Amino acid sequence: MYAIIETGGKQYRVEEGRAVRVEKLPAEKGEDVVFDRVLLYSDGTETRVGHPYVDGCRVKGKVTAQGRARKIVVFKYKAKKNYRRKQGHRQPFTEVLIEQIEGSVK
Repeated sequence: MYAIIETGGKQYRVEEGRAVRVEKLPAEKGEDVVFDRVLLYSDGTETRVGHPYVDGCRVKGKVTAQGRARKIVVFKYKAKKNYRRKQGHRQPFTEVLIEQIEGSVK
């Protein structure tokens, strides 16, 4: 059983018992979160595709960590003009353990 959810402007394939890193959510470690924007739900035999979302389907999870990803370096350079700019960035994320996918295939 799996589902495809939308959060933070991105889409994620989630399964029960698996952890997924999503864009930062306003929740503390240990809090429950519910994703109600389910784009696709499959129970292994049948699949439901939403238009845009699947009615009556939601995904429950628990926040396991808040953190920041590895640093990336943004380097701007213009040849022969002595122009160089170096900047680093670490994207914040929330790690969620998927506990339950609620939905029924009609």
